[in-house]
Amino acid sequence: MATATRRLLPALLKILAPAGARGLSTEKAVGAAAVVGSHTAKWMQDTSKKSPMELINEVPPIKVDGRIAVCEGAAEGVGLGHPIEYICLDLEAPNVCKYCGLRYVQVHHH
Repeated sequence: MATATRRLLPALLKILAPAGARGLSTEKAVGAAAVVGSHTAKWMQDTSKKSPMELINEVPPIKVDGRIAVCEGAAEGVGLGHPIEYICLDLEAPNVCKYCGLRYVQVHHH
């Protein structure tokens, strides 16, 4: 498998690289990162609004009866969310969804 990949990689790079290019360059990526960085810096200057992390941290941990929480990132009936994430709740501390940051904790019935 690795040998086939090594054989096909130069052909793939020729297809992806524009004619006359030195190969795949990071110039476009660096330029895009600068735009994103300046946008983020501009957004962070406005202290009248809360950041997304501050907003998500205001949501209390969601209590779940079982050992596994299922997070879709959206309220029921709403089609805007993220891929389904199954979250193990065996630890005492709340576990966080890697997509949206919602926290889940297992309810222990003693």
